[in-house]
Amino acid sequence: MKSKLSVFKERFFPVSLAAAIIIGISFLTRIALLLKSAANFDWSLYNLIGVFGIGLFFDLAMISYYIIPLVLYVWFMPDKWYAKKANRLLLYGYFLVAIFLGIFNAVSEWFFWDEFSTRYNFIAVDYLVYTTEVVGNIWQSYPVGKLLIGILVLSVILIWKLKNPIKESTQPSVRFKNRTAVALILLLLPVLTFFGVSNKWKKFSDNEYANELSGNGLFDFGSAFWNNELDYNSFYLTLPEAEVLKTIRATLQEKNSRFVDNNVGIEREITQTEPEKKLNVVLISVESLSANFMAHFGNTGGITPNLDSLADQGILFTKLYASGTRTVRGLESLSLASPPTPGQSIVKRPENEDLFSLGNVFKSKGYTTQFIYGGYSYFDNMGYFFANNGYQAIDREAIREEDIHYENIWGVADEDLFTLSLKELDKNFKSGKPFFSHIMTVSNHRPFTYPEGRIDIPSHTSREGAVKYTDYAIGKFIREAQTKPWFDQTIFVIVADHCASSAGKVELPVDKYHIPMIIYSPKNVNTQKFERLTAQIDIAPTLLGMLNFNYRSKFFGYDIFRLEEGRERVFISTYQSLGYIKNNELIVLQPNRKVSAYQPDFRTGESKPIDLNEHLKKEAIANYQQASFLYRNKLYNKIN
Repeated sequence: MKSKLSVFKERFFPVSLAAAIIIGISFLTRIALLLKSAANFDWSLYNLIGVFGIGLFFDLAMISYYIIPLVLYVWFMPDKWYAKKANRLLLYGYFLVAIFLGIFNAVSEWFFWDEFSTRYNFIAVDYLVYTTEVVGNIWQSYPVGKLLIGILVLSVILIWKLKNPIKESTQPSVRFKNRTAVALILLLLPVLTFFGVSNKWKKFSDNEYANELSGNGLFDFGSAFWNNELDYNSFYLTLPEAEVLKTIRATLQEKNSRFVDNNVGIEREITQTEPEKKLNVVLISVESLSANFMAHFGNTGGITPNLDSLADQGILFTKLYASGTRTVRGLESLSLASPPTPGQSIVKRPENEDLFSLGNVFKSKGYTTQFIYGGYSYFDNMGYFFANNGYQAIDREAIREEDIHYENIWGVADEDLFTLSLKELDKNFKSGKPFFSHIMTVSNHRPFTYPEGRIDIPSHTSREGAVKYTDYAIGKFIREAQTKPWFDQTIFVIVADHCASSAGKVELPVDKYHIPMIIYSPKNVNTQKFERLTAQIDIAPTLLGMLNFNYRSKFFGYDIFRLEEGRERVFISTYQSLGYIKNNELIVLQPNRKVSAYQPDFRTGESKPIDLNEHLKKEAIANYQQASFLYRNKLYNKIN
């Protein structure tokens, strides 16, 4: 019987050859990037050993994934076919593709490093989201066609040089049992790598260039994809910590607040002069509800008759802006009242438990707190996030099949979600405790399907139909709630999570963040149009202010009803562009420590460049830098 080593040398020689080629390409890439960064690299023996030693480790970790297809092929290909010409051609094809992709990745890393001085990170992951813009930019910026031809020619030359070793590796006959033992060992490596290796291990030096060079681009890309975070301090313009704290405290100071510690943090006591109101609060976050869907904002299609009617009976916010362009970003703003830190929403990040949330504040006041969702809440990590931040997470699994009129990939129809919600609210009332329930709709989402016969637009035809159906479901819910004994003691808040579209002519088109909000409670709220600029992160503290709650706050948002005129500001963002709007000026922070200023047109979304306002620049940096700092250092946790 052949030893595992001899089996590896004979049958699995193509695997070791592929690994050696990719390691060689990665080694040359690391040398090229090192020379490119020579002026900023700390040329110590310690750093050089770390760069190439730790770098080799991460290269091997990445290769464990790279070779999976080849291991499976060599393992299962029968001996009687393995020595044939057709098999050799398939192996030549594999190596051609593997070498082409390896060199292509090296060239891509060179250009990425040229722009960001780092390995792949969440910016690279973000490129997958905005494919059209990114591909267009790359095609216009670089000689892509010539590069691809050059890489292909080089790959063909290397294959020609390697054809004899590849051919010889197909001759030995190795029994399937012996092949299996070696294959299973090789396939175990990526499993161990996935669960046991962290790209944080490359942080061995005080020199960031050394740390980045010791990583592997593809491994870092995978890590960024799973961790979804873009470190603010590494990529954005920063201020000294003392200046950040001074600036952020000046922006957050309100008449009824007092900072708890004179030296650190933003924790402060919020005190009211009037008695607390233990009213129930039902917060409905509506999927993709742009302001321009409503007649109050100029829509003539008649697709929101119920919302427009409720707006006439409550408080309509006419200048409210969402923090981001995805549901999880809206949920983050509504629950945490924190500026949108770069990368993915905190809802989807690891270690996001026990944060200072709206749910935890209500819970501390003796409320039943809930997040109610019509889909399966494992999606986008919503169930885990809310369950670990002061809410009871209730989702599709709580709905009986006989209570479902319609469902699609996102969840049950909104009317079924509201039927579930009414049952939960009734149970809350019977318990004798006040309640705060956050309900999230799903029907206003592609494929735009819903039960037939509810509205005059057929299902699965248009966004307008989905909007009108959601409007129908909300109207039906409110009418049924009006018959409940808890209705008069309940404040209803209806707000969008984000707009239906985020595309525009500029990086941050302001009109694509404009969302409506209605606060409706006939016995407790006077009818008005609130026309001051309002951020999505202002909603949580504003609700607590309406209830006259005394509490300790870490929120970045304002109680907008009590805020002095002229201090209003909003935050808007993509995954990497961070916007700050105040006094009709838009400050945009971007990776590479870029800062730009614009005058936005709130109607069209277009912006024209203007001179940078240093004071607003400092405020923008302080807010985003402090928010990132608090989350990263676990200082945005709930107050016990």
